[in-house]
Amino acid sequence: MAQIEYSGKTDIGLKRKNNEDSMIINPDLGFCLVADGMGGAAAGDLASQIFALTSNSTFADYKGQSEKETIEKIQKSFYLSNQKILEHVEENPLHKGMGCTAELLAFFNEGFVIGHIGDSRTYRFSSGKLEQLTIDHSFVQDQLDHGLITPEEARNHHLRNLILRAVGIKENISLDLLRGKVSPGDLFLLCSDGLTDMVEDLRIEEILAKEDAIAYKNEQLIETAKSSGGKDNITVVLARIKPE
Repeated sequence: MAQIEYSGKTDIGLKRKNNEDSMIINPDLGFCLVADGMGGAAAGDLASQIFALTSNSTFADYKGQSEKETIEKIQKSFYLSNQKILEHVEENPLHKGMGCTAELLAFFNEGFVIGHIGDSRTYRFSSGKLEQLTIDHSFVQDQLDHGLITPEEARNHHLRNLILRAVGIKENISLDLLRGKVSPGDLFLLCSDGLTDMVEDLRIEEILAKEDAIAYKNEQLIETAKSSGGKDNITVVLARIKPE
């Protein structure tokens, strides 16, 4: 497995009373995640914690040697988390509506695999360019895909927070799996929508392009989101493939 440098931070933002985001970085096992809770009073923070802790437990014996093993661990993390959240709601009906969006990135000998549900995102910054690897599972993205609205209209759409897929909402979940090779210098960014709703991709690219330590880039991304309004919790995880 490549040598990987990580940095992560979560911030409550400027408008929310509690932080419903969760994150985990596990350098020893070669994976990281971001989960954004949904449901507010319906315990969204608990949903994201269930996803984080379940994934961490699932990866406890991860060897990181094959794409097949990596995919199996990611699938198990999402499906078990979904089951646990549904079971919690059944036992605690007042929490009906809780769930989370989630990004889980794991590295193996030859590359990476991403598990994705919702409107949290994973990007890759490589050769000076930022590429969004995931596609939002949202009403606004669906409208964009069908050419019904423009990207400018999407940024300010009154239904931009309407999610079409999440963990813990339905018995059957539809998980996006993305995979690829890694190159020295690649920088992966996992984030909740508290970043991307406030900061445009071009500004994210500018921050990641600077010759700064990734912990400082992490700080800059969160501070930029807050200075732009900080309307939601903001979580940013960076994973950089060290040059050989």
